[in-house]
Amino acid sequence: MKKNLFVLLSALLCAAAISSARGENELDILKDKWLVYSDAPNFLYRHLATEACANAAQREADVATLKTLPEWEQYQARVKAIYARMLGPWPDKTPLNATVAKTSLHDGYKVENILFESRPKFYVTASLYLPHPLQPERRLPAILYCSGHTDDGYRGYQTTIVNLVKKGFIVFAFDPVGQGERLQYADPESGKPTLNGPTAEHACAGTQALITGGTLTSYMVWDGIRAVDYLVSRPEVDPVRLGITGRSGGGTQSTLIAAADDRIYAAAPEDYLTNFTRLLQSVGPQDAEQNLWQPIANQFDHADFLIIRAPKPAMMITTSNDIFNIQGSMDTAAEVRRCYQAYSKADNFIRIEDVAPHVSTVKNRQAMYAFFQKYLQNPGEARDETISPPAKEELQVTPGGQTALLPESESVFTLNRRRAAEQQNALQISRADLDRHLPAAAANARRLSGYREPDEIPRPVLTGRVRRGNDMIEKYSVKGEGDYVIPYLLFYPQTSNGRALLYLHPDGKAAGAAPAGEIEYFVKQGFTVLAPDLVGLGETGPGILKGDSYLDNVSHNLWYAAMLNGRSITGVRAGDTVRLARLLARQTGAAGVAAVAKRELTPVLLHAAIFAPEIQSVALIDPYSSYWSVASQKQYCHNFVHSLVPGALTAYDLPDLAAALAPKRLLMTGVTGGNGQLLTLPEFDAETAVIRARYRQLDAQKQLLLIPGPRPADLAGLYQEWCR
Repeated sequence: MKKNLFVLLSALLCAAAISSARGENELDILKDKWLVYSDAPNFLYRHLATEACANAAQREADVATLKTLPEWEQYQARVKAIYARMLGPWPDKTPLNATVAKTSLHDGYKVENILFESRPKFYVTASLYLPHPLQPERRLPAILYCSGHTDDGYRGYQTTIVNLVKKGFIVFAFDPVGQGERLQYADPESGKPTLNGPTAEHACAGTQALITGGTLTSYMVWDGIRAVDYLVSRPEVDPVRLGITGRSGGGTQSTLIAAADDRIYAAAPEDYLTNFTRLLQSVGPQDAEQNLWQPIANQFDHADFLIIRAPKPAMMITTSNDIFNIQGSMDTAAEVRRCYQAYSKADNFIRIEDVAPHVSTVKNRQAMYAFFQKYLQNPGEARDETISPPAKEELQVTPGGQTALLPESESVFTLNRRRAAEQQNALQISRADLDRHLPAAAANARRLSGYREPDEIPRPVLTGRVRRGNDMIEKYSVKGEGDYVIPYLLFYPQTSNGRALLYLHPDGKAAGAAPAGEIEYFVKQGFTVLAPDLVGLGETGPGILKGDSYLDNVSHNLWYAAMLNGRSITGVRAGDTVRLARLLARQTGAAGVAAVAKRELTPVLLHAAIFAPEIQSVALIDPYSSYWSVASQKQYCHNFVHSLVPGALTAYDLPDLAAALAPKRLLMTGVTGGNGQLLTLPEFDAETAVIRARYRQLDAQKQLLLIPGPRPADLAGLYQEWCR
């Protein structure tokens, strides 16, 4: 008997181990069960990328029709205007206040370390490399060198820089934001980095800039434009013989700056240019410096950066095994070449390729030297020389090694927070007339989030049932916005009260489904409850895309993928939430739907609830208060990133959506700021003022439950009052 019991127990343990190894769960719907959904964790990225690639293909088809020079000139004017809009209006050109911090002499050249201000107190560290000795009264061609993603900034690219200066070019190399001596997240006392590398620096600042309708790209391009201003101010420089180059992130910057500044005559970006289709199909969007405002939605692609400049000399420097797909590079080159041919200047455009990964090669460097020697009229030997670079300490510009240590130094965060504060002030002024403001806020939320009204909802697919006591759980999937399904659980009470509830949890449909969990509480009250895995969550996430901007287990790159095509993850999920609310009402016959959302899904529910009359009461548990609270905190919670809407602060904020719900029933408890910390009472009152004002205006105060401070450990009491 004991032996049989032991065998049975061993078999059960073995079965449990196998089930655990497979990740099986009785509430799973897609996992290991539906072969056609084996890629379910990548549903969200695949949907965003497929839609964006379709837009890119339409642009490609339109460009393929261009033949004559007038047609190309008209197209150039259009994409130049689009590019200007994506970069946004430039600030005024303020004094550079440039100073030479240090000078050092080397074998055949001199280095001057330069500090200048691209904006007031926004310091740029740089070094000017000059052939030495210089012939008096002779002006030389100059090249602006842009650095890739190295912690040391331009100090990591001395082989190329020194070779250029030894060939008779003046070279001006500067640190991009987040690199070298321009860390945006540095310890205020030591100057040591507090984040792990340039892409993390770019992501933190760039995501905040995008909420305000700006981009990190704009800050970086403006730095480049002001660097050109400094170059042309030097008496040694010939202002009509200017070039620009850089590799990787420097290839990005040199591409973007050359397209924005007409003074640059010859451009040779390296290891960057491909096209959006191949980028999205391969490694996905890269860090914030590369992400302009909705380029794919604006029918703009990589080729357009070079088309804008035609017929000025341009060289694409590529490697066949680059992270930036070579087929995309070839396709882009083919488009650009047609534009140059229309100008009868085909020789002014070159694409060079070496068989190598994402690196600088001797072959490519020598081709680049020869390109500048030809087009900047500085002939000579193009051989790549072995050089002795300056020591890093010789290239240190600031006394403490970081601009953040300089008095009153600005950062992208402080500049962008000022912009966000101006937008917040404009919203406060607009809120004086709520009858006008709130409908406008709702319309802007629809537009900026990329929300789409759901089509006719197809019949859901029942995949199984689970009995729990006297209650029944049914497992379903239903088609979402795109070519994916939303798995969801439907909990039926033993005795129905005729009401339905939608339960949204960022950890997925099973998060509140444990015995004696929150969903069971509602079921025991008689509610029929629908709990989904919104796309990208639960069984449908998080996907394999992490990207180069992966912070606290959150991919900023996935968020960029939506923004590039004029969408947001929140907008997609809000559309699916409305779809589910309507499905739930239809399946249960309920007159309306109550909805609960937790943490970072609260913005999704707010967006959905203002678009869906079916959602009649809303509970927000542990929400963050506003997009402003994210933009105004230097250290914000990265878990909130996927719920942010690019450009939102230009037109609305989350409290506006909550106010627009009035007179629907609304509960908010456990409210935090953008840093994830509970709001103080004054902060809570300020953030919820517009909500209270609207409910008071409609004499609906009894419908509003705003609970400051920490939420109760047991929410049953609050839920009971909210459900009354």
